[in-house]
Amino acid sequence: MRAERLLSIMLLLQTHGQLPAGELADRLEVSVRTVMRDVEALSAAGVPVYTVRGPHGGIALLPGYRTNVTGLTTDESRALFVLLSDRAHTELGLGPALGSALRKLMAALPAPHRPDADLASRRILIDPVRWRGGPARSAAVDLAVLQQAVFNDRRLRLRYRHGRDNRVRSYTLDPYGLVNKAGTWYLVADHRGEPRLFRADRAQSAAVLDEPVRRRDGLELADVWDGLRRHIDDIPVPLLVTVSVRREMLGKFLRIHQADLAGPPPVDLLPDTELQPERVPVDLRFPSLRAAEVLLGFGTDAEVLAPLELRRALARKAAEAAALYAADFGPA
Repeated sequence: MRAERLLSIMLLLQTHGQLPAGELADRLEVSVRTVMRDVEALSAAGVPVYTVRGPHGGIALLPGYRTNVTGLTTDESRALFVLLSDRAHTELGLGPALGSALRKLMAALPAPHRPDADLASRRILIDPVRWRGGPARSAAVDLAVLQQAVFNDRRLRLRYRHGRDNRVRSYTLDPYGLVNKAGTWYLVADHRGEPRLFRADRAQSAAVLDEPVRRRDGLELADVWDGLRRHIDDIPVPLLVTVSVRREMLGKFLRIHQADLAGPPPVDLLPDTELQPERVPVDLRFPSLRAAEVLLGFGTDAEVLAPLELRRALARKAAEAAALYAADFGPA
């Protein structure tokens, strides 16, 4: 464990330059005293590490010192080569760079670890895009424009079409970065000091401003994204819904509403028999009554059993739709 921590200290200093002992301790989840003991051990082993005292002090490596990756374990080498599908890198224009970087990394690995790393890259692939997600939307804005604002720390002027009302609004944003979530790109940015999330494929136009970005102090992309994600995922008071689903449609229903499940998916208790019930109860949760009205799209294949107010809302919707189409045919 200590050997891994010593290597981590060297790599952190090599990547970030001088770092305060407290920040190193936080990153490694140890005490400052432990960090200082580790620094002494590195120095005794010949690593040119030194400390700078004072309010702006910290720990650093002598300029020009570089370590190689010979400290990697077999599992760490495998982990580096378990890749996401290259779609995200390609969309950012980084596909060729990724391949080149991995080839260089493979050459730098300790010889005993190379076969395992190569095997991992050929045997495991993570594709974040959901099945039958449909064709990707054609974006009006090149992702490279958003990327330029993110990498150059510049403010961004964005015209954006909202999904909830289809209206186009303009924003001046302070970007933190880009996130690829299940195959969809999002821009994470502050608008007037408040965190916001924008789907890249809903952007109508974007222009990088000649103004430095004004991010809130001490926040990184991962911090802001985690807060936005929690706001979406964590429903404070969810609407619990019980649906009776026709067995033939159960697979499709569970695929579409996987994220809405209130518990484990129903288990087929009587497989390969004629005693299977015709309908299966499924418990779901939705952020609101209106959000749950999407269940009407399954027609009679999914009957809402509870709550009663949702049944009434769906009955009204169904009656309105029936009246709308019946008007074309007149009385029977």
